[in-house]
Amino acid sequence: MKLFHLILGRMSAALIVILTLWAGLFYLAVMEEVNDEVDDSLEDYSEALILRWLSGEELPARSNGSNNQYFLYEVSESYARMYPRISYHDEMVYITEKDEEEPARVLTTIFEAEGNRFMELVVYTPTIEKADLQRAILGWIVFLYVLLLLAVILLNVWVFRRNMHPLYRLLAWLDAYRLGRSNAPLENNTRIYEFRKLNEAVTLSAERSEKLYEQQKLFIGNASHEMQTPLAICRNRLEMLMEEGNLSEKQLGELIKTHETLERLTRLNRSLLLLCKIENRQFSDVKDICYNHLLEQYLEDYKEVYAYRGVSVEVITEGEFTVMMSESLASVLLTNLLKNAFVHVTEGGVIRILFTTEAMVVANSGEQPLDSERIFERFYQGHKKEGSTGLGLALAESVCKSSGLDIRYEFTEGMHRFTVSRSGSERVG
Repeated sequence: MKLFHLILGRMSAALIVILTLWAGLFYLAVMEEVNDEVDDSLEDYSEALILRWLSGEELPARSNGSNNQYFLYEVSESYARMYPRISYHDEMVYITEKDEEEPARVLTTIFEAEGNRFMELVVYTPTIEKADLQRAILGWIVFLYVLLLLAVILLNVWVFRRNMHPLYRLLAWLDAYRLGRSNAPLENNTRIYEFRKLNEAVTLSAERSEKLYEQQKLFIGNASHEMQTPLAICRNRLEMLMEEGNLSEKQLGELIKTHETLERLTRLNRSLLLLCKIENRQFSDVKDICYNHLLEQYLEDYKEVYAYRGVSVEVITEGEFTVMMSESLASVLLTNLLKNAFVHVTEGGVIRILFTTEAMVVANSGEQPLDSERIFERFYQGHKKEGSTGLGLALAESVCKSSGLDIRYEFTEGMHRFTVSRSGSERVG
């Protein structure tokens, strides 16, 4: 989630809560003020009626032009003692002048007259329609909320585009930055202290990464030269010793074993150096690679190797699998999958290679599944095969990760299946 969306969502939620509480308090305050004004009017009117009645003057008509109405009648002492002397409430009353019912505010007053008589005066006056008031307040609240929300959105867009511009420029520079290549300098002048510190930290981090990258490249180059040369010398000397005719059969056997160990050590060294280069992204020869055409370059040689074990090869083409990547890494991926198929195929079995526009599948017949949880771990060999370094599938996975590909393993219908597809592609059958 983007920072802008997060802030906007939280501000919108806060506005909903604040405006809802404000609407409730505003409604209560309005009704309190309205009732207070009406109650004062009713109280004055009822006092005038009581004084006229107590003084023996003639009372006005029960209903007058102001829509006020009153009723005066005698009540018992027990009734007078039971109810409060003054009370206010709302109810619907019939207005004679309008010939309809309307909401009204009612004042009930109980007072004592001469002769221990108790009288009850009920005074009505029309008041506002509270349901209409509620709808009006709700309508204005919705209008106010929409208006404020639009204002907040526009304000946030303006603030973010103006004040967060240095951050977006920094992110754009980081997206374009490529380790080991010629990168444009970071030009991100700003007066904001935090952004200046962030620019400095990113620049220093990039400089340290470049230095480490160059050191690793130098180490890998030196290690490749320094280790491969003595290994080659040792192999040559062993070969020369094995060609001498005065060696016993036991000595020759030991020399052969030593030579095989050196060969394995040489392959292991090359694989480890290759892994380091892949992880440090030292392959920049990126172009469109068609794996269908790449397989044609290697398949004839591999068919000869497969033929020694009676293994047949089937190539099924449903489309061309083309990927933008280094040609060197594409060769590493394909050859390691073909070698792995040869290592794990059963005698007289079949190796099947399927191409679609979205994936490449290398499958071979097998007896039992491999450990799918550990199959891509370095040096994991499972059921150990002679000559295996345990790095082939680790190399294949590393190539896929560096090239934006996915690699999956499954064992179905007696076949080991390794599927290479673009990240996010659907599963290939």
